[in-house]
Amino acid sequence: MKARVFVTLKTGVLDPQGKAIQHALAGLGFDGVNDVRAGKLIELDLADGTSEADIEAMCKKLLANTVIENFRIEAVG
Repeated sequence: MKARVFVTLKTGVLDPQGKAIQHALAGLGFDGVNDVRAGKLIELDLADGTSEADIEAMCKKLLANTVIENFRIEAVG
């Protein structure tokens, strides 16, 4: 079983990496980019039968800082 966890900063949290990407894109001539938010993609290869609750616990305890980040779990396959 595989799962993907998408971790992004919450709205209102400063994203310096996103701003750096936006600035670099503008420097390359891509002026139509209004905002950039950077995040993480974590792919997990899990034992069959791993519950959604277990994956959510992994996110809350280690994979995401829930004070400033949101996460979304997507089952693969």
